[in-house]
Amino acid sequence: MGQTAAVSTFLWITVVSLAAWCWLLLGQGFFWRTDVRLPRRREPDAWPPVCVVVPARDEAEVLPAALPSLLAQDYPGRAEVFLVDDGSTDGTGDLARELSRRHGGLPLTVGSPGEPPAGWTGKLWALRYGIGLARAREPAYLLLTDADIAHAPDSLRELVAAARTGGFDVVSQMARLRVESAWERLVVPAFVYFFAQLYPFRWIGREGSRTAAAAGGCVLLRAGTVDEARVPDAIRHAVIDDVALARAVKHAGGRVWLGLADRVDSVRPYPRLHDLWRMVARSAYAQLRHRPLLLLGTVAGLALVYLVPPAAVVAGVAGGSTATAATGGLAWAVMAGTYVPMLRYYRQPLWLAPLLPFTAFLYLLMTVDSAVRHHRGRGAAWKGRTYVRPDAVPDEG
Repeated sequence: MGQTAAVSTFLWITVVSLAAWCWLLLGQGFFWRTDVRLPRRREPDAWPPVCVVVPARDEAEVLPAALPSLLAQDYPGRAEVFLVDDGSTDGTGDLARELSRRHGGLPLTVGSPGEPPAGWTGKLWALRYGIGLARAREPAYLLLTDADIAHAPDSLRELVAAARTGGFDVVSQMARLRVESAWERLVVPAFVYFFAQLYPFRWIGREGSRTAAAAGGCVLLRAGTVDEARVPDAIRHAVIDDVALARAVKHAGGRVWLGLADRVDSVRPYPRLHDLWRMVARSAYAQLRHRPLLLLGTVAGLALVYLVPPAAVVAGVAGGSTATAATGGLAWAVMAGTYVPMLRYYRQPLWLAPLLPFTAFLYLLMTVDSAVRHHRGRGAAWKGRTYVRPDAVPDEG
């Protein structure tokens, strides 16, 4: 009798998981589709001036594959690059100057902001300094991009054309991350998949929608928005700075667009699980606003949505419950089907789709580890610089 009740309870849990997947399939902004690319655009009559700001801390390893692509931008208007060497110890600034001398192209200025004051995360302090240098040139737009991002030659002009045509204050592209090692193939496409599930791209670009997000590797920002949204000052202690920037812009009445990139690529390698784990754990608990109840809800939600379906298949087959196995199998099939477009975008084999529950379990563990790190005082870090915990910094408004 007790065994029958347990089977019945697990069957109902599996039914809830299947219902959740039906809702995710149809009701979460079609997050699983990968067709949100740069919107329709036309070339402006006059190309506005643009400044590119690149925060860089100990980036000598990736700079040779990324910086030349910025210097080589085929932009019809006035454009220049500002690289902020944020206390590097590996010669990042000198290497940037050497690459500029070797490759030519857009003018390059290298500056250093010094140590950030209390209440500022390292990257945002570097961005603030770079934006200050750039605004002396009176640009109409600022391209905020990371030192590991390689841009196609027409990337800047396409971004500006999209912003001008659509009237967007922010146009951001999710750079295609590297997928070469076995762990990258397993974890990286899921990272973008989960991000899109949290922030459906279709909702972000919709007028009147409160959903806001950007991808920090490639953000074109209208210069006037810097004052209107008070960025980066208003988000100075944000760990997930790109999402915080987009929220600040929307809160100020601006329009934001985010989509997948076609020819904007990250060249940073994450060859080991440890490297990917550290990347995710750096900000996972910050995404939950450092709240234990949200952590518990997230763990339970991940388990219900991603772990219950395969567990139901195994339990149903082992226990002779055809209904449980069939319901779990259907939920698992819907899950794998929604993952297929992202695998295709990353040019990965489709047999990875059924492994999504395992990858989700890894992300669950990374999220828990992120919380443990926070409560042990280690917190998040950027390039070896630990962030001040948000609850330790007074908000000066």
